[in-house]
Amino acid sequence: MVTAAPQIERADGRVELASTARIEDSPLYNEDLAPVPIAKRTWTTYNFAALWISMAHCIPTYMLSAGLMAAGMSWAQALFTVILGNTIVLAPILLNSHPGTKYGIPFPVFARAAYGTIGSNVPALMRALVACGWFGIQAWIGGEALNTFFASVIPGWHALLGGGFGGHAGTEWLSFLIFWALNVWIVYRGMDLLRHVENWAAPFVLVMTGALLAWAIWKADGLGPLLSQPGRFPDLASFLPVFIPSLTAMIGFWATLSLNMPDFTRFGRSQREQVIGQTVALPTTMFVFAAMGVLITSATTIIYGEVIWDPIKLIARFESPVVIAIAMFTAVVATLAVNIAANVVSPANDFANAFPRFIRFSTGGLITGILGILIQPWRLLADPTGYIFNWLLGYSGGLGSIAGVLIADYWVVRRTHLALEDLYLPDGSYGRWSAAGIGATLLGCAAAWGGLVWAPMRPLYDYAWFVGFAVSGLVYLTVARTAASSAS
Repeated sequence: MVTAAPQIERADGRVELASTARIEDSPLYNEDLAPVPIAKRTWTTYNFAALWISMAHCIPTYMLSAGLMAAGMSWAQALFTVILGNTIVLAPILLNSHPGTKYGIPFPVFARAAYGTIGSNVPALMRALVACGWFGIQAWIGGEALNTFFASVIPGWHALLGGGFGGHAGTEWLSFLIFWALNVWIVYRGMDLLRHVENWAAPFVLVMTGALLAWAIWKADGLGPLLSQPGRFPDLASFLPVFIPSLTAMIGFWATLSLNMPDFTRFGRSQREQVIGQTVALPTTMFVFAAMGVLITSATTIIYGEVIWDPIKLIARFESPVVIAIAMFTAVVATLAVNIAANVVSPANDFANAFPRFIRFSTGGLITGILGILIQPWRLLADPTGYIFNWLLGYSGGLGSIAGVLIADYWVVRRTHLALEDLYLPDGSYGRWSAAGIGATLLGCAAAWGGLVWAPMRPLYDYAWFVGFAVSGLVYLTVARTAASSAS
């Protein structure tokens, strides 16, 4: 057993190693995974608020609320579902943010405490694969926006490269690849550029979406007609079967970030600033932006006689090239900011955690981009049902199972105390594998997803995130307490 090197705890509770000399030669260490020195933890309340504002102000958020209305909810039912889901998911986000700010460590290193230094690759790679899917979805949306932008300024753009394939024109594929490459380029420039992009993108996107809302209210002759659009579920009995899986999907929307927020909070100046920044920004921003999406979607029913849940397809119907160009530039900025923050930082670190000596952050970002293409995001976005009830709801069970283990281990078993150096040592106190962590996660996943293969468990699937979280957390605590009792 290797004893931990002295770690220094400051008056504000943040911890750093006195020296990293003993871990720099470890196979579990590289500069991207190293604990951030306190002097370099510079993110403020505004940085965290801007991060969430820019991540929430994106096309998938708009499509989230719009998709609920397309599924038959009224505007009030859709907004209630969105705000409740985001309020619930804020709890695991804040709980898992704490170790990042306290110890300066990213998510995959934090997971080593509960899963072992090698076993941590199980939750890290599960999270990474979901992020790759999201990267692909956002890249496809950004490519759509870029394609619409080019069409507004270049005559004959759609036919420029012929008919294409897979039901999409050649210029659509080209726009997708251009946007994809832009994401990868920013990843290679590093986290500091990301912070600058987030800071100015957030207010810009909000202003431009507000302008689109003003147009929708004007064309629909005021708010009255928008708010009078009825849903298909007039009573509680008909609403609940749609509400429960929809609520789980809302939580699934940010279940990814509820695990890997240490990737960002490791740069925080204090716990107070990261908590305030996130608490103020996430629920309020999601509510405001979702409300805009709901009202604009409601307006499409009045203006065009059909529900248009994709804002890019809506804007493409405008006649003014200038309006289309400005709107699509906004969509590109919004999608670029959220894609890198939410869907590149985590998997890049996760892949680096699996092979620290061979994969750096930038290489992990490139792997994420390639897998994002292979997942074929254009299929996931074919209709709102697949997006919400298959994609979001489905993966939430696995991520909820990981969250249950992490929170139980850090807050209940370890009481927020970690031996920082041992997280980077194969023969440290956390071991290579944790049977308790991996076993609890597998049982949580089985409970959440069992309904897909065994009909009697099907009702549990609608609560996938909740079921996975509860089962894995309780199993982990039971095993940990049993092991503690045996040791004593």
